[in-house]
Amino acid sequence: MDRIARESLLYDFYGALLTDKKRQVMEMYHEDDMSLAEIADDMGITRAAVYDSLKSAEQQLEHYEEKLGLLAKYEADSELARKADEIIEKAAIGENDAEKLREIIEKLAAAEAV
Repeated sequence: MDRIARESLLYDFYGALLTDKKRQVMEMYHEDDMSLAEIADDMGITRAAVYDSLKSAEQQLEHYEEKLGLLAKYEADSELARKADEIIEKAAIGENDAEKLREIIEKLAAAEAV
């Protein structure tokens, strides 16, 4: 997984734990695809302040992941779901049963995410 995708996922899991300012900078940078200069102009701060805020937020998100491991668990669960789907594809079961199994796996994955 590339760095930006990882940071976006970490933000999805832990973004609510950031300060309002850091959350705003992360959203503008990752979700709105704004440059540091654009964010600085929009927020009325220097580009360096935006950079510092962004790096600080990213470090905080990594720290939360080290302690809580929600992203690692999500990735492991996703891999298990992928393997289960492969088994379903290879199994000689009807399409209705295969679809029911996929729905169960999706519900289990959703329950784990909460």
